[in-house]
Amino acid sequence: MFNAKLLLVGPSESGKTVLANFLSDATEAIGGDYSPTQGVRILEFECPNVNAGGKNVGCEVELWDCSGDQKFETCWPALMKDSNGVIIVFNVEVPSHLKEIETFYSYFVQQQRLHDSQCLLIAHHKPSSATGRGRPGLAQQLNKLSLIHSNLEEDPEQVRTAFRQYLGTVVSTLSESRDKEEMSIIT
Repeated sequence: MFNAKLLLVGPSESGKTVLANFLSDATEAIGGDYSPTQGVRILEFECPNVNAGGKNVGCEVELWDCSGDQKFETCWPALMKDSNGVIIVFNVEVPSHLKEIETFYSYFVQQQRLHDSQCLLIAHHKPSSATGRGRPGLAQQLNKLSLIHSNLEEDPEQVRTAFRQYLGTVVSTLSESRDKEEMSIIT
């Protein structure tokens, strides 16, 4: 069984908490009044049978739902410690989010020295919003990342499937690191 610590980051009001609750099966409700996350919420859940490099393995996930409020930026180093992956969520209908996610990518992925395969972009569509597909006007360094569009009203299982595929990639990276560490002990 693998343990994966994943950070869910992005601008305020992008839908991170709704996605975190959905992915962890923490709630059935998709809509509701907006209540900003204060600091971080940690959701723990199991994902059995994750396909990691052609093998089905179990994974315990810590999903850290991080506030998008810049006043918590001083907490970011503590949040990043021992993280295995980063999911950057943004609302495609808010133009400023496209610029803000560049900061999240720089801080949580590049400075952490994570591989781009350990990062997932989610263009979250709120209920009753237009659900355009394709790659919104992303900065060049973000164009190489995996991107999914999420609309939990129209196609929730597509979001869950994409998350499990991403988790499989993260677990494969963890497995490779574990194998390298074991080989260095042996030799």
